[in-house]
Amino acid sequence: MWWRIIRFNGDGSMRIQYDGSGIAGTNSHIKDFALMNQQWNAFQNDNKYVGWMFGGENDVASTSKEEAQRNETDSLIKTKVDEWYKKNFADTKYTRYIADRIFCNDRSIPGKKISQWSVDTGEGFAQKITAYGNFGRSRTGNNDFYVRKRANPQPTFICPQDNDKFTVEMASGGNGALTYPVGLITADEISAAGGEYSEANRDFYLNKGNEYWSFSPNYYYEGAKINTVYGVISSLNDEFVANRLAHVSPVINIKAGYLNQFGGSGTIDDPYYLIEDSLE
Repeated sequence: MWWRIIRFNGDGSMRIQYDGSGIAGTNSHIKDFALMNQQWNAFQNDNKYVGWMFGGENDVASTSKEEAQRNETDSLIKTKVDEWYKKNFADTKYTRYIADRIFCNDRSIPGKKISQWSVDTGEGFAQKITAYGNFGRSRTGNNDFYVRKRANPQPTFICPQDNDKFTVEMASGGNGALTYPVGLITADEISAAGGEYSEANRDFYLNKGNEYWSFSPNYYYEGAKINTVYGVISSLNDEFVANRLAHVSPVINIKAGYLNQFGGSGTIDDPYYLIEDSLE
């Protein structure tokens, strides 16, 4: 398996994104995906469907923000990513290298003052027009459905709500709601790497040639019953949760204590690799 380094976490662990599979020495720059043509969720007529998990059953309207953001029902994309992790990692020698670190599904609601979207209700449930955390950090709204790029994007690696800090164990600093320690890249991580909202940058590090899902909620718009999560190709883009065009590149974290067991220099032609003796 090939991976791209996203960043180092505060505890020194390394966050990496799946980039495809191939025999060492024959595929030096793959840019492939684990899953293709995946919906985030089959339903999109409620704020709750921006969640990696959400409250209540599918196709049942939420009645409060608390209910919409309750972590009790898996999104469709979470079930697919969990299946991929179980097939490739569960019960293998590799699991001991994987850290249980926070994946931030930021469903914070900054409100109209931050989003500058005149129709933003700031309520976050049912079919209430709502802008979520990264919306306020990456762009601004207006009186219409359309939005524009913020002149000074403000990515953050701090997750605003404890409820959105997805981990397997609560002892890892998160909500303990995950089955496996796997998630996706956030819009903030994409922005920090050079991907801005609605502005193409074809040379930036995380451009994989096809649009793929991020972990970050975007907004809900009532009139068109549009519920979106960020996707990324050469820029951050709006992606409807029921859209099947997006791809999936899972993200895991390598424990800090094992980073000294890597060989290679980290270039395309001489990538880092786990030294085989360390896997025994």
